[in-house]
Amino acid sequence: MATNLTVIVLAAGGGTRMKSKTAKVLHPIGGRSMVGHVLAAVREVEPQRIVAVVGHQREQVAPHIQQLAPEAVLAVQETQDGTGHAVRIAVEAVQREHGEVSGTVVVAYGDTPLLTGASLRAFAEEHEAAQRAVSILSGVVPEPFGYGRILRNHEGDVEAIVEEKDATAVQREIAEINSGILALDAEFLLEALPRIGNDNANGEYYLTDLVRIARDAGLTVGAHLLEDVMQTEGANDRAKLAELGRELNRRILDRWMREGVTIVDPDTTWVDADVVLAPDVTLLPGTQLLGATVVAEDAVVGPDCTLKDCEIGAGAKVVRAHGELAVIGAGANVGPFTYLRPGSRLGARGKLGAFVETKNSVIGEGAKVPHLSYVGDAEIGEGTNIGAGTIFANYDGVQKHRTVVGRHARTGANNTFVAPVRLGDGAGTAGGTVVREDVPPGALAVSGGPQRNLQGWAERRRPGTPQAAAAQAAAAEAAAAETRSTRDDDEAAGTD
Repeated sequence: MATNLTVIVLAAGGGTRMKSKTAKVLHPIGGRSMVGHVLAAVREVEPQRIVAVVGHQREQVAPHIQQLAPEAVLAVQETQDGTGHAVRIAVEAVQREHGEVSGTVVVAYGDTPLLTGASLRAFAEEHEAAQRAVSILSGVVPEPFGYGRILRNHEGDVEAIVEEKDATAVQREIAEINSGILALDAEFLLEALPRIGNDNANGEYYLTDLVRIARDAGLTVGAHLLEDVMQTEGANDRAKLAELGRELNRRILDRWMREGVTIVDPDTTWVDADVVLAPDVTLLPGTQLLGATVVAEDAVVGPDCTLKDCEIGAGAKVVRAHGELAVIGAGANVGPFTYLRPGSRLGARGKLGAFVETKNSVIGEGAKVPHLSYVGDAEIGEGTNIGAGTIFANYDGVQKHRTVVGRHARTGANNTFVAPVRLGDGAGTAGGTVVREDVPPGALAVSGGPQRNLQGWAERRRPGTPQAAAAQAAAAEAAAAETRSTRDDDEAAGTD
């Protein structure tokens, strides 16, 4: 920017139509709050000063803004008395924090999540190049009903903004509308703010009065026509929020497809704004990538996956899985129906198969947990295979404990590892084993004794039940078969 830039973000409104205990600007869209998207766009412009005006539910909004933009100055609007009042409070806060305000002041709104940094930069640059007192970010819409119309003179300068209720029939035909986003010469703004009155039906101070004040002073007022006018749309209720969310997702997917990502069905795929995808990633239908998920090249995710704040390695394949705060190594395979809870780390070329749940566990390179298992608070070494139906019993009712399984171990099906316990490198376990003690390297753990069959148990202990009846029928059939076999043997021997 050629001069100093101050950006004011208005985030004090109540948002009553949201009908929510959450402040309007904090409602999520595309993995960020609405005001989070606006702050991201503002920071792209690299202004010298950012000031956010908070008011309604500021106990929620203020800490959120400070977390996202620690450099921002917070200005508190105790009563919401209009945009002019909010900007005056913002200017006073900046003066207290930074001293004199100079250069250009841009006023944005905290509920316009599609706004981009590129659009803000172009707007401010044109305003400065034209040396205007006031510039309005405008757009042309097919249905302008309800919007303030931009009235231009023959030179193209803005003469006024006329609201719907005050417009003539001819003025209502104008399709260029006021977005409310303004760029202002700081010197003019400081002089004009005290002259904004509240002699109107609502008793509020309207920032758009600056257009009239500038024109009365013979100063230049212009409008920067934004072709992508949807960037300026706000969300006042949840229906509009959903509409903007669909559009934001469409734009995100379009950008990634143009950067070399294959998205088989964009209509069923959702990708948050902070997700990072490498070229040649493939996303199959029903995939949701949320938070700060990162997917490396040649990975295939989906169908039907939800991954939040996960890291997916190159060439990995993830099918019908749910994961959060998990790492999947290069060339690994996950799914179907796999649940990776926070702290799960699967090594390169590892496998987590069908109906496997992991939590706070490290599964080494090439290790496999193929079927029907729970792995919690565990370390599994390189090349180890965990048998089907294995449970890592990590909780004793009071504390969590860890299980460590060494390299290239082979465990049987239907095992239970009662933590804390260690299995050495190359160790093994028999099917059905309950491991309560450490297993030395290369040893085989067997916990069950010889099998015993208690004959007649069902008839004695479950009389009158279908189980007992089935056993009796089977015994009768076996006895009949034995009788037939004996008779056949006698006939073959020629005896009676």
